[in-house]
Amino acid sequence: MKKNKKLSLIPHFKDEDEEREFWATHDVTDYMDNFKRVELDLSNLKPSTESISLRLPSYLLARIKEIANKRDVPYQSLMKMFISERMNQEVKL
Repeated sequence: MKKNKKLSLIPHFKDEDEEREFWATHDVTDYMDNFKRVELDLSNLKPSTESISLRLPSYLLARIKEIANKRDVPYQSLMKMFISERMNQEVKL
């Protein structure tokens, strides 16, 4: 049988130092019922990217575009997939 626990209220703090001191000596799980659930939609979150300039021989770029076309993906996305796969292989070595 569970023991009824009195709901602990989070006090109002005059500044961050006071709040920091409070949480250093109190367990946040005693105050969980005071927090409101927040719904987050992270589906549109994308990792930050950086543009680079890369010179490739024409034949190599043409071949990459052919493969990308067969896979029905943009060629730049295919290049990122290839680089990522190779990086994963190198890290495992």
